[in-house]
Amino acid sequence: MLQLVIVLVFSYHSCYGSSSEDPLYSTTYYDIDDETSSVYNHAYPTYLLTVGELNRDDFFPADELADSNRFSSYDDELTPDDEFSSNAIGSPSSSVRVINIDDFGANHNGDGTDANEAFEKSWKEACSSSTGAVLILVPSNKRYLLKPIKFYGPCESPITMMVYGTIEASADRDDYRRDNRHWILFRNVRNLKIEGGGTFNGKGDIWWKNSCKIDKSRPCVTAPTALTFYQCQNLRVKNIRIRDSQQIHTSFEKCLDVEAINLLISAPGLSPNTDGIHVGNTRRMQIRNCIIRTGDDCISIVSGSENVHATGITCGPGHGISIGSLGAGKSEAHVSNILVDTARLTGTTNGVRIKTWQQGGKGKANNIIFQNILMQNVTNPIIINQNYCDQADPCNEQESAVHVSSVVYKNIQGTSDTAVAVKFDCSKSFPCSAVVLQDINLVRAGGTQAKALCNNVYFDQLGKVFPKCP
Repeated sequence: MLQLVIVLVFSYHSCYGSSSEDPLYSTTYYDIDDETSSVYNHAYPTYLLTVGELNRDDFFPADELADSNRFSSYDDELTPDDEFSSNAIGSPSSSVRVINIDDFGANHNGDGTDANEAFEKSWKEACSSSTGAVLILVPSNKRYLLKPIKFYGPCESPITMMVYGTIEASADRDDYRRDNRHWILFRNVRNLKIEGGGTFNGKGDIWWKNSCKIDKSRPCVTAPTALTFYQCQNLRVKNIRIRDSQQIHTSFEKCLDVEAINLLISAPGLSPNTDGIHVGNTRRMQIRNCIIRTGDDCISIVSGSENVHATGITCGPGHGISIGSLGAGKSEAHVSNILVDTARLTGTTNGVRIKTWQQGGKGKANNIIFQNILMQNVTNPIIINQNYCDQADPCNEQESAVHVSSVVYKNIQGTSDTAVAVKFDCSKSFPCSAVVLQDINLVRAGGTQAKALCNNVYFDQLGKVFPKCP
């Protein structure tokens, strides 16, 4: 595939004053060897970007969002492509050892009996097999009830868990007394694939109703994450539905070399803390062609994450695509080399967001690119918030902060649900630096003019940028 490498070399602006009168209004390609270029000689970092053209027809087709009644399900409205069909997956190869959980007595009668023992025995058998690749089969058209369960590695051979049917969580909160942070946990497993087109149903309604964010009279307690992958390497999660998680739908923690492909993640827009894909301390991850509709961030990327690429994302309802929060409790945080390319956000409470805590912290969030993104009635389409404070007590501004730098926003278009479409609320002590806006066109719903608020940020604007930072 032919790729166009564009070198963009920028002049230097800041919210304190601009070094030139007007931003560039045409897309210009510069040769990095051409030192006679007037732009090349500006004292500004260079960025090497691989940029593809945005074609609106390439986005996922527009779906009518369901009415956001309290905890109503969106799942019936989601129509995945043919890759979600078990018929498209094909039959397991004859050279692969197949372990059917039904052979271990898995109950699928819907009588309230859990299938934990059968899943545990199946995993033990598969993990200890040294005869080659192993496939754990969860048959189609069946429902399996699982209480909290953990699958531990390392294993002798690569394992594929082919989920054709539905795996449902226990809705009895007493079942989570020993561990209220996890429903299904995969830990220290290499060469794992989870595929098949089936469904993981977190049955989260009982947790949402008892959340302090829904019922202010209740104490705030942790709820389980539906699928957690911890210290896994060479991991692929593909063609899976995850719905109505108790809290986060799927979390990748301290993982390496990960693919999350064609995931269909859904929960009501009012379900609290139900992030779609959460990434922490994970390196070299690809998130591709996912539809995410939840009550929190569609994708959240937090400290320790590097080289995370998200492409072909449909998001909404939810809180948008977020980097952070970072620096909570004055902690040190590092996030770098993040790419969000080709996404569509509809009706989200934020668009593409970077958030760091107001009460201090240290570290860096840098080398971040958001490009080729379509916004539809999005609140805060572009936002950096370094005064984030999600706690009951007020956060006092500190002299330290996570430094946000080298952030590119390119080819972002659509409508803002708020008057302010671009908001950079950066730290006075550590202003945001090397922020670039290129080819931005955001208007208010109805076509009226939006505006930008840009505080404590050094920036440049290239091409046609609306609204512009003053």
